[in-house]
Amino acid sequence: MKKRYCFAGASGRAYGMYAANILDGFSDVAEIAGVFDINPGRSAWFARKTGARIYDDFDKMMLTEKPDAVIVTTVDVFHSDYIIRAMELGFDVITEKPMTIDAERCQKILDTEKATGRKLTVTFNYRYRPDFTKIKELVKSGAIGDVYSVHFEWSLDRSYVLSGHGASYYRRWNSVMEKSGGLFVHKATHHFDLINWIIDDQPKKIAAFGKMNVYGPKNRPWKDAGPTCRECPHKSECEFYYVQSEDEIERFQNNEHYDGYKMDACVFRDEVNIYDTMSAIVEYRGGKTLSYSLNSTAAYEGWKMIINGSKGRLEAQDVETGIQSIRDTDVIRVFDLANRITEYVLPRDTGAHGGGDKRLLRMLFVGDLPDPLGHFAGSRDGANSILIGALANKSIQTGRIIDVDDEVKL
Repeated sequence: MKKRYCFAGASGRAYGMYAANILDGFSDVAEIAGVFDINPGRSAWFARKTGARIYDDFDKMMLTEKPDAVIVTTVDVFHSDYIIRAMELGFDVITEKPMTIDAERCQKILDTEKATGRKLTVTFNYRYRPDFTKIKELVKSGAIGDVYSVHFEWSLDRSYVLSGHGASYYRRWNSVMEKSGGLFVHKATHHFDLINWIIDDQPKKIAAFGKMNVYGPKNRPWKDAGPTCRECPHKSECEFYYVQSEDEIERFQNNEHYDGYKMDACVFRDEVNIYDTMSAIVEYRGGKTLSYSLNSTAAYEGWKMIINGSKGRLEAQDVETGIQSIRDTDVIRVFDLANRITEYVLPRDTGAHGGGDKRLLRMLFVGDLPDPLGHFAGSRDGANSILIGALANKSIQTGRIIDVDDEVKL
């Protein structure tokens, strides 16, 4: 018998990551029942694509459709509202990352899950990438001994000659701290979860720094810059000028009159208040440490990971845009204390999120893959990942080292 799913949020993520894959890959085991969104135009777009029944009331959708689970894909700040309400109504939940954006909402989710006995799944697709899976295997096997420290840096490119991924966050709702928790939460939740999972530890204390070096109102190059790219008089000279695709116009621009959300907003507008350059230091409960950096103004996109242990050091890197990204393999190097190097060469997976999406989706909708490494993530994983980012934000705001135990009871 097929499992039935409802959606809270008719977003691009809802369709591109979940609904489209249900329709083209998992239709034998899953079906789409209903969709709720505050924007009726986007609900109608989603329904045309998927056949979902449209609801203008979340409770009514859940109680009418009685799905096996609801998939939450709204703006980040609202994740907790629908997660909590669905569990209170007696339903399991699958949520897009991040689980939520701050410690207070995190606590409410954990308390509700415990009180209701319902199940919350957080979809961390990066865990399922072949290269990260191999790193997890190596660390778990003791290849570098007891882990002492981790260095992890992630770069997002700003140039539209490449992908302009970093700049894209500043055009959209993600650029408002109150909606997304900034990139320390919205983006880095992936990265913090990876490290937590790989080293099998939980964060204890966080200190952080953040700057707005490129985007936001203080970096505005023209006083008369338009509120959106399409309305701006500096289209020909702005490196961040963006033209929406036909699909984006259909989904967003044609539905602006419902909620005012504009997908091509100026990266220098007044409401932009998230950091574009940030660093954090984390002390784990087991004594391990993490030094982390995220830069959304970089020349190319990719990451570098270094893990130091009692028996050696692991190094891995992935360049995702630019000339260095053209290759067929990923390489993980393990250095022992006698200066010997062991290389693990993996065929490069070109699937979405480095091949992580297809493995996650099979686990999610079919559940027939063995999981000896604990890829599948729940509420505690979601909490430990967002708490690093949320408390990094608090550290920047207060200038203090923040202790997790002072903020939430896990």
